[in-house]
Amino acid sequence: MKILKFFEGNINEKYIDMIVDALRDGKIIIYPTDTLYAIGCDALNNKAINEICKLKGINPDKTNLSIVCSDISMVADYARFDNNQFKMMKTNLPGPFTFIFHSSSTLPKVFKGRKTVGVRIPDNQIAVEIAARLGNPILSTTIEYDDDDYGTNPDLIAENYADKVEYVIDGGVGGTIPSTVVDCTEGEMSIVRVGKGELLL
Repeated sequence: MKILKFFEGNINEKYIDMIVDALRDGKIIIYPTDTLYAIGCDALNNKAINEICKLKGINPDKTNLSIVCSDISMVADYARFDNNQFKMMKTNLPGPFTFIFHSSSTLPKVFKGRKTVGVRIPDNQIAVEIAARLGNPILSTTIEYDDDDYGTNPDLIAENYADKVEYVIDGGVGGTIPSTVVDCTEGEMSIVRVGKGELLL
């Protein structure tokens, strides 16, 4: 495991290439978002997704899985939404929101048990750049921690996950408030978890 430190406003191209190569090779990373630090892998790699589910004790058939996309155009390749939902995303993204949509058939079989997918475009340059360079979404789930320091300090996060991930991407001190989750699968949109950010409708 290696820590890759990024400085604000400066995307290290060499590091991005290393991260993308690792993701394409089925490796797992920890990276910053605009809310909490997250565990991620290539969202099209079924084996890597199952590894993350095992690591977190998640049953993908019973848990909503989320993906981080670089932009709404990428979201459209993996989720189904209508014009009103498109406008809502345009208004609120990038931002600290997870929108739950019906998933498209382009996602791997691990998603098929749920038929839905949580979609994020975080207001974090590092996360968005990784997804853009990868060319497809990153599967994303928040890290597990018992103490706030171990959820926000990249060095302590690395200590906790030393033998479990390829890279910890240090994007500075992380947050402790999760994203606001909005269910868009039943016609009327409903907030199912209040977190960071104020949703503009």
